Amino acid sequence: MSGVEAPREKRFLLAVPEQRLLEAIAVRLPGFARPDHLTVLALLSAVAFALAAATGHLWTAAALLVLHWFGDSLDGTLARVRRAERPRYGYYLDHLADAVATALVGVGLGLSAHMHLAAGLVLVIAYLGLSINSYLETQALGRFSLGYGRLGPTEARLGLIALLAAVALGADVSLAGLTLLDLVALGAAAVMGLALAARAAGNLRVLAAREPYTTS
Repeated sequence: MSGVEAPREKRFLLAVPEQRLLEAIAVRLPGFARPDHLTVLALLSAVAFALAAATGHLWTAAALLVLHWFGDSLDGTLARVRRAERPRYGYYLDHLADAVATALVGVGLGLSAHMHLAAGLVLVIAYLGLSINSYLETQALGRFSLGYGRLGPTEARLGLIALLAAVALGADVSLAGLTLLDLVALGAAAVMGLALAARAAGNLRVLAAREPYTTS
C-alpha cells in the first residue's frame, strides 16, 4: 500500500459525529455536484474570508469559515460515497488547496485591524509545519493522521469562529501592543511547535528502530 492510500486516522473530538453528518449530506447532494466543485467552493470561500477579515467584516468571515468547512470536508466524503475515489489526484489537490487556504486565512487576519501581520504569518507557518509532518508520516510510516491529539481542523475552525464572534462583540484586548487575536495566534503557534517537536521525536524513534544503523 502506498502512502497516498494509507488509512486515515481521525481521533479528534468531533470526528465521529462530523463524519456521520458529512455522509448524510453527501448522499443528498444532486448528481451534478462533484468533488472538484466542492474543492473550488472551499478555495473561493477562503479567498472571500481573507477579504472579509482584512476589511473588518468579522461576522461575514465567520460565516465563510462554515462554507469553507462544507467544501473542504465534503469533497473527499462525496467521492467515497459515490465510489469515485482518485487517491493520488485527490491527495495532491486536497492538500494543495489546504495549504493555499491556510495562507489566505492567516494573511487575511494579519491584514485586519485586529491582528498584526507577523502574528498571522507565524500561525500560518506553525500550521503548515504540522501539515507537512502529517504528509511525511503518510509516506514514511504509512499512516495519515488528520489531527494532533484530540484537536483537528474542524475544532480549529470552531475555535476561530468563536474568537471572531468575541472580537466582533467587542471582546478585544490589548497587552503589550498585542491584540486578543495576536495572543491567541502566538499561543496556538507555540503549542503547535511543541506538538510538532514531540511527534517528530516519536516518529524518528520508530523509524530508527525499523531501520537500525549498521556498519559494514
